[in-house]
Amino acid sequence: MNNISIKKNDTVKIISGKDKGKTGKVLKVIPLSKRAVVEGINLYKKHVRPKTENEKGQVITVPRSLHISNIQLVCPSCGKPTRIGYTIESKIKTRICKKCKSRI
Repeated sequence: MNNISIKKNDTVKIISGKDKGKTGKVLKVIPLSKRAVVEGINLYKKHVRPKTENEKGQVITVPRSLHISNIQLVCPSCGKPTRIGYTIESKIKTRICKKCKSRI
C-alpha cells in the first residue's frame, strides 16, 4: 500500500531540483509511482502538431510530475515547510504538522 502524505490542493515547497525554493499547489497525485504534479513547477515545452489542415502547430508548456521526496508540505497555520505526522482521534486518522502540532 502506498501511503502518501501529500494530497491534492496542498501547498508545497520544492526542496531539490531545478525549481528549488519555489512553492505551488498540487494539481494531481500519482500514488503508484509516488509522484505529484505541482502548478507552475517543473515546466517543459511540448510540441503539438496541428489537428486540422488549416490549424497551425504550436509549442505549449506542460507541468511534469515530481517525486514526492523532492517536495515538502507547507503548513497552513504556521506557514513553514514541515514533515507530516499522524494522530488517531476517535477512529479518525488526521495529518498534523510536526513543527506546530496543528491539524492539517
